[in-house]
Amino acid sequence: MGRTAVNGIELEYEVLGDQGADPLLLIMGLGEQLVTWPDEFCQLLVDAGHCVIRYDNRDAGLSTKFHEAGMPDLQALATGGDADIPYTMEDMAQDAVGLLGALSIERAHIVGASLGGMIAQTVAIHHAPQVKTLTSIMSATGNPQSPPPTPEAAALLTMPRPPQRDARIEQSVKSARLLHGDPELFDEAQVRERAAFKYDRSSYTAGVPRQLAAIIKQGNREPLLADVAVPTLVLHGTEDPLVPHGCGEMTAAAITGARLELIEGMGHSLPAHVHGELARHIIEHTGIATG
Repeated sequence: MGRTAVNGIELEYEVLGDQGADPLLLIMGLGEQLVTWPDEFCQLLVDAGHCVIRYDNRDAGLSTKFHEAGMPDLQALATGGDADIPYTMEDMAQDAVGLLGALSIERAHIVGASLGGMIAQTVAIHHAPQVKTLTSIMSATGNPQSPPPTPEAAALLTMPRPPQRDARIEQSVKSARLLHGDPELFDEAQVRERAAFKYDRSSYTAGVPRQLAAIIKQGNREPLLADVAVPTLVLHGTEDPLVPHGCGEMTAAAITGARLELIEGMGHSLPAHVHGELARHIIEHTGIATG
């Protein structure tokens, strides 16, 4: 683990594998921590010859918090109004690029999941020279015509998070079950163990509304994605209730030459049974860029 000053804040990060290997930056989703990228999945990428960097986004995990900024008016933003927000998606993209710079990495493969996919897309839009390849996982373009989440999944975005450890873990297990996809492959014991580990590392969740505000404020990226020229892979689960797979299809359609791979039975999560398939697609994709 390391910590570095980037873009006026501090980011907590971890480098896995040989630091001289082909760099691959992992960007995680809404309110999540770097450890939400499963160790086993990361190891598959390391074994394929990548130096894997994962980090806590601002306002999450062990990176800088914006608690003093208070809660944004999400309702005003969602209905087309204006509201003050402490940072933007462009700021979060600059965090990613700044971390690469702090690690003396000129170019990297950029892989993002959910909100992380939106940040990765924004990196490709505004910082293309730093991007070898782009991979967007279970994410979307911000187009208001995108398929909506199920009501149950949408409710997870704004539900109160209990501060008590046991209650938070129970809530995490219930949320994970809803987002998982194929219910027969849901490993409750493993999910419960991971939820406890993440809570003990950082129980902070107050950044979620501010990250949501940055998503809403940015709006539709499709017009800008049309100019993205870096090789792009879009991965999406067929059973995603939060960001339906139609969002992945729209992402692939928005970027010239993008390749779409739908993962059968996968929901809005990264369970063990999809690690191999996801890694295989990413390794094949990153292999097209040698410099």
